[in-house]
Amino acid sequence: MTRSAAQERTRQRPGDTSDELAALWEEYKSSASGRAREALIVHFSPLVKYVAGRVAVGLPPNVEQADLVSYGMFGLIDAIDKFEPERGYKFETYAISRIKGAILDELRSIDWVPRSVRSKLRQIEKAIAKLEAEHHRPVTDAELAAELEWSDDQLQTALNQIAQVGLAALDEILAVPGEKGESVTLGDTIADTSVHGPMGAFEVAETRQLLGQAINGLQEREKLVLTLYYYESMTLSEVGQVLGVTESRVCQIHTKAILHLRSRLQAAERIPPP
Repeated sequence: MTRSAAQERTRQRPGDTSDELAALWEEYKSSASGRAREALIVHFSPLVKYVAGRVAVGLPPNVEQADLVSYGMFGLIDAIDKFEPERGYKFETYAISRIKGAILDELRSIDWVPRSVRSKLRQIEKAIAKLEAEHHRPVTDAELAAELEWSDDQLQTALNQIAQVGLAALDEILAVPGEKGESVTLGDTIADTSVHGPMGAFEVAETRQLLGQAINGLQEREKLVLTLYYYESMTLSEVGQVLGVTESRVCQIHTKAILHLRSRLQAAERIPPP
């Protein structure tokens, strides 16, 4: 189900017209009505299942999707409590980022990634940074395996394992498109009471520019996987059908793309200003 399809399902529930939904928002925001709050939670609950399904990709089998839905419900409730309808933004766009943030925060607190996998992640990141600094282009799997002194099978196995770690990384970098062409990062899902001035706006714009440059520097297949998965909302299985490869291979390409982006953005942060 695509993001738009998930949003459509929340609008097509029996008895929930746009006028009735607007009335619920008005009632809840004006009087903190418990009845209206509960009705809003029920109405938008399909969004939680949609986001949980997306986050579940690449997680180990012991992580139940029902648990992800449970974590995500806290994000939905928080979004309903903090949403400001008068600002003119679409609630679904705002809620998706909050739900995803709640799920990822809980997964981080569990810390189910083995230490050995984290060690492999650091080794691969270091190798990518070194090779890209030398060659000034994306490195191939063969070059990466040679640098690490691993076989190709060892590299692909490590990428499959690291897919669990890299899941949140791309969501921290990429964004959920908003109604007016704006975007929301994972950082936006964390409560922040500070006031962002011109410097904050400049840093956001600079990060977007660096990210765009980093994505353009990826191999074509890596860019295609990111586009189909994050912007077309395809599953990894569907992306594999488009590319004519297995879901496992798509997962490896996805993970390698994330590591390339992290390496390039980290390198850009280390470059001193002119």
